[in-house]
Amino acid sequence: MPCLDEAAALPWVLARVPAGWRAIVVDNGSTDGSAELARSLGATVVHEPRRGFGAACHAGLTAADADVVCFCDCDGSLDPRDLEPFVRDVAAGRTDLVLGRRRPQARGTWPAHARAGNLALARMLRRRTGLRLHDLGPLRAARRADLLALALTDRRSGYPLQMVVRAADAGWRVEERDVPYLPRTGKSKVTGTWRGTWQAVRDMRAALAEPPGTGAHARREGSNR
Repeated sequence: MPCLDEAAALPWVLARVPAGWRAIVVDNGSTDGSAELARSLGATVVHEPRRGFGAACHAGLTAADADVVCFCDCDGSLDPRDLEPFVRDVAAGRTDLVLGRRRPQARGTWPAHARAGNLALARMLRRRTGLRLHDLGPLRAARRADLLALALTDRRSGYPLQMVVRAADAGWRVEERDVPYLPRTGKSKVTGTWRGTWQAVRDMRAALAEPPGTGAHARREGSNR
């Protein structure tokens, strides 16, 4: 769970982590006491000094030890409980990567510039991989060993898209499920402005430009698109 100054949302988010799961909060340079608060609420806290969404996500992935791992933001916009069916399907071998398709629950939850950037990327992804996805949101689940074998290299905003591109190239079964998208607490560090959104789009286009076969892809036996 990447975290940068999310103290206001952390109690709500961590209270919704399913029983028996290990919450790993990756502090990416918070100055509001997020790390100390997360630790007091029972989370494992990992410090990642390199700024960047991908850097934080990958630090959490390497720190995890579960067979199936999940990603979720710490800003209160997504409910970790919605990951339970994702994990069941991955663990049962019915799919390899599950992504949450965000469905806004209130006006203004998903600003127009963020929607536009997401739509543009989804279309480019379809042309590049054939995957008919509508969203590249942060709520997702997959097997840890397989994710590590993808050898992801992006450490900024392109990390989520690079994950999907390399998974598709490796023949993974990628699915999308609707999840409620709630008003976030505070301002987005990535898509809070038009400038931030299009910087993220530029980062992600690099992942789309990768030729098939880049990286050490993990091909799931029996997988298909």
